[in-house]
Amino acid sequence: MDGVSDPRATLAEIAAQCGSGFVPPEAHPGQGVFGEPWQATAFALTVALHQRGLFSWPDWAATLSRHIAADPDDGRRYYSHWLAALEEMIERLKLGSAEDLHALQHAWADAAARTPHGQPIELEPGVQ
Repeated sequence: MDGVSDPRATLAEIAAQCGSGFVPPEAHPGQGVFGEPWQATAFALTVALHQRGLFSWPDWAATLSRHIAADPDDGRRYYSHWLAALEEMIERLKLGSAEDLHALQHAWADAAARTPHGQPIELEPGVQ
C-alpha cells in the first residue's frame, strides 16, 4: 500500500491532526480496517495524494465529513463516502475530471468481467 503499513495508525494520525473534524470508521474487534480490496486502494490513494502535499488532512476531513453528513448511515457505507470524497478531491485539484473517473470505472469493470477468478485485474493497454 505504498507507505501505509498500518491503516489504523494512519487513521489515528489523521484524527489527531483534525480533532473532532474527522470521523474515523467504526472499529470492529477481530476485523480488519477494510472489508474489500477497493477500500484499501481508495485509502492508499488518499494517503499518497496527501503525502505529495496536494491537500491537508483537515481539508480531507472536511470533504469526507460533508459526504457522510449528506448521506448518513450506520457505517457500512463509510468507504463509499471515502471514495466519493476522493473523487471530489481529484476533480477539485484538477487531477482528473468526472468523465475521466467515469471512464476508468467502466474500464475496471470491463477488465474485472474478463479476468478469471483469482487472477490480477489488468486494464487494457492505453487505459489510464
